Amino acid sequence: MDNNIRREIIMDNYQDPMNRGLIEDETYLKVNTNSESCIDNLDFMMKVEDGVIKDIRFDGEACAISTSATSIMIRSLIGKSVSEVKEILLNYQHMINEEDYNSDVLGELNVYDEICKQPNRKNCALLPSVAIEKMLKEIENSR
Repeated sequence: MDNNIRREIIMDNYQDPMNRGLIEDETYLKVNTNSESCIDNLDFMMKVEDGVIKDIRFDGEACAISTSATSIMIRSLIGKSVSEVKEILLNYQHMINEEDYNSDVLGELNVYDEICKQPNRKNCALLPSVAIEKMLKEIENSR
């Protein structure tokens, strides 16, 4: 991917992120996650119905990488089944950690395929996937 396009996608999603802002709704799962290496401290909300992600929202303070990764991830996951989400998260984490992954399932998340060149930014890029995984584990544990 061209570096100018990559930068534009990241900055667009940082400046105008999807689904920023929490709502009052007890049917949503809620979790907070933060980074030890950055200012990132985000609250997430996710609504799952019949095994499908219906909505994800977030708010808090975060760097450009965390905010943009969260925005792109939200867009990538809404409407997907829990099993599809798990596959996307696994491949995303493998990509960030320089392991084998299937880029076909990641779509726009592939914009972070070179984040490994900045090791201190890996945690920033992984923050939304950590939050989504926490909420998915809550669902599994409540069954």
